[in-house]
Amino acid sequence: MRRVDGFGRIDRSTDVKFSFDGVQYLGHRGDTLASALLANNVMQVSTSVALGRPRGVMAAGVDEASALVQVDAPFPEPMLTATTVELFDGLAAHGLPGRGALATGDDPARYDSVHAHCDVLVVGAGPAGLQTAADAATDGRRVLLVDDQPELGGSDLGTADGPDLPDLTGVRVLTRTTAFGWYQDNLVLAIEKRPESATTRQRIWRIRAGEVVVATGAHERPIAFANNDLPGVLLAGAARTYLHRYGVLVGDEIVIFTAHDGTAEVADDLRTAGAQVRVIDVRDGVSVAEALGTDRVTGIRLSTGEEIACDALLVSGGWSPAAQLYSQARGTLAWDDTIVALRPVPGLEKVSVVGAAAGHGLPTGGAVIWSVPLLDDNGPDTRFVDLQRDATVSDVLRATGAGLRSVEHVKRYTTIGTAHDQGRTSGLIAAGITAEALSSQGQRVQLEDLGHTTFRPPYVSVAFAALAGRNRGDLFDPVRTTSIHSWHECAGAVFENVGQWHRPQYYLQPGEDAHAAVRRETHAARTGVAMMDASTLGKINVQGADAAAFLDLMYTNLMSTLKVGMSRYGVMCGLDGMMFDDGTVMRISETEFVLTTTTGNAATVLDHLEDFAQTEWPELDVHLTSVTEHWATVAVVGPQSRAVVSALAPDLDVSVEAFPFLAWRDTTIGDVPVRIARISFSGELAYEINVMSWYGLALWAAVVAAGEPHGITPYGTDAMHVLRAEKGFPIIGQDTDGTVTPHDLGLGWAVSKKKPDFVGKRSFQRAENQRPDRKHLVGLLPLDPRAAIDEGAQVLAESDAGSDVTAVVPVPMLGHVTSSYDSVALGSTFALALVRSGRERIGERLYAWSQDVLTPVTVVDPVFYDKENARRDG
Repeated sequence: MRRVDGFGRIDRSTDVKFSFDGVQYLGHRGDTLASALLANNVMQVSTSVALGRPRGVMAAGVDEASALVQVDAPFPEPMLTATTVELFDGLAAHGLPGRGALATGDDPARYDSVHAHCDVLVVGAGPAGLQTAADAATDGRRVLLVDDQPELGGSDLGTADGPDLPDLTGVRVLTRTTAFGWYQDNLVLAIEKRPESATTRQRIWRIRAGEVVVATGAHERPIAFANNDLPGVLLAGAARTYLHRYGVLVGDEIVIFTAHDGTAEVADDLRTAGAQVRVIDVRDGVSVAEALGTDRVTGIRLSTGEEIACDALLVSGGWSPAAQLYSQARGTLAWDDTIVALRPVPGLEKVSVVGAAAGHGLPTGGAVIWSVPLLDDNGPDTRFVDLQRDATVSDVLRATGAGLRSVEHVKRYTTIGTAHDQGRTSGLIAAGITAEALSSQGQRVQLEDLGHTTFRPPYVSVAFAALAGRNRGDLFDPVRTTSIHSWHECAGAVFENVGQWHRPQYYLQPGEDAHAAVRRETHAARTGVAMMDASTLGKINVQGADAAAFLDLMYTNLMSTLKVGMSRYGVMCGLDGMMFDDGTVMRISETEFVLTTTTGNAATVLDHLEDFAQTEWPELDVHLTSVTEHWATVAVVGPQSRAVVSALAPDLDVSVEAFPFLAWRDTTIGDVPVRIARISFSGELAYEINVMSWYGLALWAAVVAAGEPHGITPYGTDAMHVLRAEKGFPIIGQDTDGTVTPHDLGLGWAVSKKKPDFVGKRSFQRAENQRPDRKHLVGLLPLDPRAAIDEGAQVLAESDAGSDVTAVVPVPMLGHVTSSYDSVALGSTFALALVRSGRERIGERLYAWSQDVLTPVTVVDPVFYDKENARRDG
């Protein structure tokens, strides 16, 4: 193994220092780790995953199935193939036994993503791809050309003459970029690697193309014979590539084992470089039955028993078009006897195949050979079909012997093609051996009938870091804060994440724990006045001549009858009739509304509305805009809230007569325009003051000042939940689970019987939705007011709550606890639960079971506090 003068495209004037398995070596710019190791006579690169056998380099590109390495510096990256790692100064790597290790620290490099659009995307910069790109650009089309190599030319880079590049004026070229996935509507994902970059190491390209041209070339196939995994056994085309691209001669005494005429040029080139070459052609009636050696090839044994000394064995069972991307696009492949391979069948719209990927220019007239019989079948089978999985010919035969007939089943039985190789070198061999085995059993199976396993993205391994891009760390789950956030921090708020928002959960005062803080906050809201930052509520502006008609279709209750200046509680269902979201609808004008949604569901509701507006009723004049971040909202709650709002807006008549429940009014606080709504999520007299978000902090400060004489108390989400649960107000997603209708929640009054249609209406007529034993939202009060009821606790009937509730399996559950709190106003703990036939069980004794603790409870109406709504108007 050596460098030879006069060959290679590497820059021999530039030495590159690298280390492998702790040993320092020299390579040159333009090398891969594989070529540099071969040049330094390092034959064993890794060991196999299951058997621990020595493994070396067998290919020269993405079809490498053996030489697995882990890069240690500049940053750990596991499970790479040495043939795809570009050499650069300071690279450190080591061989793997089939498994790598993830980095334990943060990666300092950046991973990006880019969106691109083009008229024509050409995948592959070999001769056919280059010419296709040049021709398309000449026609005036926007052309994007991607190729996984750092240099254009494809297969011509591995020839003596090298590539002949056409004029690529007008073509955008991405090198080191591999297209790994085709998705609907010609969306192609590609990964660009920048090995020496200190900033962006890898970049995902999301390419939307009018037309995709697959020019990905072909993969050479190995042949399965004994010890075909020894270091020094390479694909014949790879040896030619190492010679002409990297100036590396893979051996001095070389044997080529072939099944076609295409290796003649390989033999000629290797002889020109100074090697002695002997060709064993299976068409001559003789085969290589075994590679000899322990850590590397030292010779071969023919099917005749003859032994031949050699230091490299090159194999070529034929070439298979690299049609994985075409297959992902739902293109079909058919057997072609001429090239002895599966080739793409033309017929897809806007996706075509050219060059070797279409079967053009591949060797013809070859013999069909997948494996060679063992000379001695007493030992273990070392005829490896998939080197990464240590899967052998015998594994395939065991699969067919067990009755498996499909290549998909054989794949899963043997795991062939499930690792890095993804069937590039092993897939067709496994199918061929399967077909032969089934035919030998009298089933007359042809390979063209058997087909191939499904090609799925990604075509090559893609790092999770690249897919995540910049969405890591704080950007993985972005933190959203309101314009009042700084005040909450200074006030000692403890925050919780709600739909990516940081919301105050409670405000700790000296000497308090969370429980005490929540009791203090709820007591203030019930007896005096309290305030909450409600800015995170989802807010959607709906405008258009048909806005009212559209909302009638989306909500279960009527919205078109809503008067300007008023609001209405609304329920939204999915097509299945299950609760999807709820909130208020505020009518601004005849053609404009503002909807509120639950905090965590805002984006989902907007998508839901857009989906129906664009696909079901596109004829309606309606426009939807998210305005959640545009408005800051401060809720002022409690018996003294009217006095606080009156002080804030002295020009506003806040009497019950002038400002009734669910009304809204525009006014000013100071010189700032505000919109105040009489909406209550606590059951108390309450106002929601809305202001443009950049005035949010100033509004909050004004409310604090106006409320100070009344002892105003800020409260967080924990207190909010206690207040709403005391009134039986459900939280969608907490008190519902996707199987709950409005009627189950006791909201049947919000389902219109007048409207001819709305989303979910027909589902209410389903027998399942009208069952009398459906789960209903009810309240639970423990017999012991101090007893805690766990959220998620299972609800049991008294007859099933014996000393050992698990004696009957499965335990007959009536339902589960959805919300549970401690209430100052009630002087007791309490809970909401979904219970089978719950409304018919009011007054009944049940048990809440959690963590092997049985808590006796009484079923009550879900409205625990102020059933008459006497407190709502103050």
